[in-house]
Amino acid sequence: MDISNSISLFARAQRSIPGGVNSPVRAFKSVGGTPIFIKKALGAYLYDEDGNKYIDYIASWGPMILGHAHDQVVNAIRHQAAFSTSYGAPTELEIEMAELITGMVPNVDLIRMVSSGTEACMSAIRLARGYTGKNKIIKFEGCYHGHADSFLVKAGSGVATLHIQTVPGVTAGVANDTLTCAYNDLAAVKKLVSGNRNHIAAIIVEPVAGNMGCILPQPGFLEGLRKICDEEKIILVFDEVMTGFRLSPGGAQETLRVDADLVTYGKVIGGGMPVGAFGGKSIIMQQVAPLGHVYQAGTLSGNPIAMIAGLTTLKILKSDPHIYQQLQEKTIYLRDNLHKVFLEAGIPIVINQIGSMISIHFSNHAVQDFASASSANNEMFKQYFHAMLKRGIYLPPSAFESWFLNNALTKDDLDLTIHATKESLKEMI
Repeated sequence: MDISNSISLFARAQRSIPGGVNSPVRAFKSVGGTPIFIKKALGAYLYDEDGNKYIDYIASWGPMILGHAHDQVVNAIRHQAAFSTSYGAPTELEIEMAELITGMVPNVDLIRMVSSGTEACMSAIRLARGYTGKNKIIKFEGCYHGHADSFLVKAGSGVATLHIQTVPGVTAGVANDTLTCAYNDLAAVKKLVSGNRNHIAAIIVEPVAGNMGCILPQPGFLEGLRKICDEEKIILVFDEVMTGFRLSPGGAQETLRVDADLVTYGKVIGGGMPVGAFGGKSIIMQQVAPLGHVYQAGTLSGNPIAMIAGLTTLKILKSDPHIYQQLQEKTIYLRDNLHKVFLEAGIPIVINQIGSMISIHFSNHAVQDFASASSANNEMFKQYFHAMLKRGIYLPPSAFESWFLNNALTKDDLDLTIHATKESLKEMI
């Protein structure tokens, strides 16, 4: 496979962009080699600057749930762009988006649009602190909630990929207010809460972790967090930047039947455009300015292009709930057949899957937290990644990231992926 144009572009990018990329995981540091520069995408496929075609299992890290360049989404963006790309003033589109989200998620009464998932999570934590009058938060090792200071303590995603244990620029004060536990360890949460009684404003968690691979909550874990928060007057924040509107119309809350006090969104609600949101119960959200004194603002919040892209995507998902069933069936088909291929090759693996999120861990023990994800054979993942890339399968370039399926994938695409795995394992063995 010729990637000479990508090699040339990466060399050029490094002269003007730190590391040659605008988000760390794109640099291929975890897997080695040169990042692939994409020229265009359509449906389930990516096309790079050398003309190579790839079956895409990243879906722009989640938002392209319908597939790339979906006709209805693209046409809606084109129509809206003719009226200008930004106003810095309210629009009816923002109201429609808010009404649609609050209508699809029963326990979200009010919602505020922002421009990224990081901004959404940062704002939710500020709101929880302002509402409770307390300063400390609990997060979970390997969960990534964006790059705000509080969230970079024992974070997942790119921080885990690059083996960054302590992030320069995060002050000791911020770090001291951020308490961490292992994901799925309810006993550790209880111990932290007991030792910091009346000081914890919020517990923030990915209800399904997607930044150390796809990690599912153990039975009773989320329910236990809900109970602790109720008893101790702590705000439970679900980071649904990945899972919101991907797992079901109501996100992880609907799928897992646990309600949070505040929820953060991103990815799917932007239809591929930069967007985020945070919302929740009226009594809490009414503390946000201009109603209350918890300040949050953004010039491009509710940007009309982002709103129309997300609104169109969500309307399609709401109008055809079978999309979620189709996505799950495709993902289960891929999971079961990949498992069979690895078993036949005698390579121990764990495949975690929920809905259209899935990840492969080269391990012979359950992967249910950051420690077990880290102890997997990530050197073997590196070999697998490059063997698959060579065969036209584009996987996340890190063992610490979930795969995201899109509904444009066909059975033929899945079968090609399964066959590519068979051929890749022969090369690796």
